[in-house]
Amino acid sequence: MLYRLFAIALCVLLASCQKPEMPQGTIAKVERILSGQTIEVISTADKIALLEQIRLIGIDAPDFQQQPWGEAAKQRLEQLIGEKQVLLESDIAEKDQYDRKLAYLWQDGILLNEQLVKEGYVLASGRSRNTKYQQRLLNAQEWARLMGKGLWNPERALRQTPAEFRQQNQQK
Repeated sequence: MLYRLFAIALCVLLASCQKPEMPQGTIAKVERILSGQTIEVISTADKIALLEQIRLIGIDAPDFQQQPWGEAAKQRLEQLIGEKQVLLESDIAEKDQYDRKLAYLWQDGILLNEQLVKEGYVLASGRSRNTKYQQRLLNAQEWARLMGKGLWNPERALRQTPAEFRQQNQQK
């Protein structure tokens, strides 16, 4: 256990020594939080205001039926965003199978996708071609797991991943 903590601390230290890459993307006003992994923004592309759904890349939030974790993830994302605008950064795949735009969400230099994982509100998901920040998300998840944060809390841990839960409940 001590060895793992030391290894994670060393990884974090080495990563923090690298010059951070400034994210590139578009600024958007968040209109509504739909879940711990999906938001609606007002996009002003082509000078026409459009409501657009954004799915956060690299994370998997608990389903709303997985209480209390589904609602907690949504509420935490609402708290993190507040009334501020966000920067949407894309990766390789621009849309998912439901035609939602895929993006990393930044605010004040903080990668909100990573913050949600680090605090134990969502899981890191490696099921995507979008891998720009995959290692950061996996490191954040390992940190949350070792610290017993959120859904990793041993006293009330999440028993099924969101993907397992959805698959099981889809078959009923």
